[in-house]
Parts: sequence; structure tokens; C-alpha cells
Amino acid sequence: MIEVSHYSKRYGTHLAVADLSFTVRPGAVFGLLGSNGAGKTTTIRALVGLTRPTSGTVRVQGFDVWREPVRAKAAFGYIPDRPYLYGKLTARELLRFVGDLYRVPDAASGIDRWLEFFRLTDFGNELLETYSHGMRQKVAIVAALLPDPPVLIVDEPMVGLDPHAARQVRELFRGHADRGRTVLLTTHSLPLAEAVCDRLVVLDRGRVLGEGTLDDLRAQTGTEAGGVHGDSLERIFFRLLEEEQAEATRAREGAAG
Repeated sequence: MIEVSHYSKRYGTHLAVADLSFTVRPGAVFGLLGSNGAGKTTTIRALVGLTRPTSGTVRVQGFDVWREPVRAKAAFGYIPDRPYLYGKLTARELLRFVGDLYRVPDAASGIDRWLEFFRLTDFGNELLETYSHGMRQKVAIVAALLPDPPVLIVDEPMVGLDPHAARQVRELFRGHADRGRTVLLTTHSLPLAEAVCDRLVVLDRGRVLGEGTLDDLRAQTGTEAGGVHGDSLERIFFRLLEEEQAEATRAREGAAG
């Protein structure tokens, strides 16, 4: 489970995230959506212990990430948007290190299965510095999933992946949640979010524009009538942004008048 309660993050005079609250329960894939600068990665960085909240709390599996960092970090796997790996290690060496760190039972066979799954078996003993971006991304995904964490936190997972691997990763996230785990992801890919997420939060400039299931967001924006199954997430997303911009314009005009 992930619990974000009244989380805010300020950098000097810039408020990156303002009073954000949401809960991601086991069995769910939860999406954070927004344009560049919306606050998605800032929120992810707080959840994984890379930035301290200015106010509010973030908890993983009941552990405050800043007050109980070791217990919180032991409970989640993290897939960053840029896979920073030890280039002088081979993929197998890195994954053995992860297996030892998390005390994964029979890690060697698990590593073999994951390398085969991502078609990396022939490259397992090659240095990571020789890998393409997409190959490094696959290794980062394996490193996060190898300990079978109860919580998976993912920031832009599809960067550099080929279509086959992207489909595999979508199925992995859905399967991880269906086994009673918690998955939180940020993505610019609205089709990905629409395909795998049970609930969504749409952010803009650090503030929540909409939250809920796809049907909840359709009802909020009055777009539920379009299409065979209702309007797409793309149309809903832009409708929320348009409503926010219109509200901001009215507020400016009111202040000027």
C-alpha cells in the first residue's frame, strides 16, 4: 500500500506539489498523469526517499519513508525513468548483488528466468556499459521485480523499449497488481495509462485536476457520452487542462476588475 497525505514540496519560492493526497491499495495499478512540470517525478522522488517533503507524509506499506527509511525501502521496487546502473558490472553480477541485498531465495534461477523473459540471456555476461538504453531499462525492471516487492514504483517505464518489450512490461505491471501487489506509475503515454491503470490522478503544476477511475473522470468532465465505451483518456486529459486554464483566466480577470 502507498499512502500520500497532504504532501507538498517547495523549491525556494516555487511550489512543485501542493497538498497532494491519495492512497494506492493492494491489487491496483495507479497512474500519475500530467504534462512536464506537473509534479509527477517530484512525487515519485519523495516516495522513494530521494527528496524530503516540505510538508505532509508519504508511507509505503505503513512505513514513513523518512522516519523508517530502511523498512520502507525494503518494501518497494523502483524503476526510474533513466536506468543508472553500474556499468563495470555484467547484468548477472548486478542482479546477483540485488538478490543478495534483498535475500532473494534461489536468486540464480530467478535471474535466469528474467533474462530469458527479456531475451537477454546471450548478453547476461556482458558489461552493462555496452548495453543500449533499452537493454539497460530491461535490466532495471528485472532488478526491481526480482525480489517480488509488495509495492512497485515506476517512473516513465517505456522509455527506450521496443514494442515487444513494452507489451511485456504492461502485462507485468497488470500481473503484479493482480497478485495482490501495489503498482504506482507515472507516464506520458495516455494509451498505456488507459490500458493498465485502475485509478488515476491528473496533475497540473503540482495541483490535482481530477482523480478516480476512468468513468469517474468522464463524469467529472462531462465526456462520458462520446465513443462506444466513453471518451478516451486523451480527451478527458485535455478537457481537464482546458477547464483549469479557463478557471485561471476567470480568476485573473476577477482580480483585475
